[in-house]
Amino acid sequence: MIEQLRNIAVFASLSDSSLHELSKHMELVKHPKGAIIIRADKVEPNFFVLEKGIARAYCNGENQEITFWFGQAGNVLFSFNSYINNRPGYENVELLENSTLIQMRLNDLFSLYEQNLEIANWGRKIAEQELIATEKRLIDRAFKGAAERYQEFITQSPELNKRVALKHIASYLGVTQVTLSRIRAACK
Repeated sequence: MIEQLRNIAVFASLSDSSLHELSKHMELVKHPKGAIIIRADKVEPNFFVLEKGIARAYCNGENQEITFWFGQAGNVLFSFNSYINNRPGYENVELLENSTLIQMRLNDLFSLYEQNLEIANWGRKIAEQELIATEKRLIDRAFKGAAERYQEFITQSPELNKRVALKHIASYLGVTQVTLSRIRAACK
């Protein structure tokens, strides 16, 4: 598994000995398209790294699902509220393709944080990067128009634009599918 981990960017900064320690507690799991691997209102006991596939995080709004995050190979998937507070999360994470994930129990990860400073700092950096990405999405949503957000989305994530359903992209951008279709037509 160590060779497999070395090929995933999120693990690149770790030494071989830390990768070895992590790998003792990791399991490779496969789930089909449509599987919900993290459920809202449930304490999620696992931390995931998406090795292959695409995922989305969403909340249930009034008569609709609101997508607020997409993940691709190499991204981490976890519920912040479960990770930090050991409380039920507010999000669902659904796999949009048949996917392969690396799964680790949070209890095992937290034990490693106490035993290995390098792994603890690695976990802190992951949480910091996720916080920065969340903050950027929030600021973009407040200050950029839908067309500008869409242009940024296709520039930064061309693969997602090709592989994710239009309804999920529209929800992520905070527009209707009709509006997104108009934006896409104007961009051609």
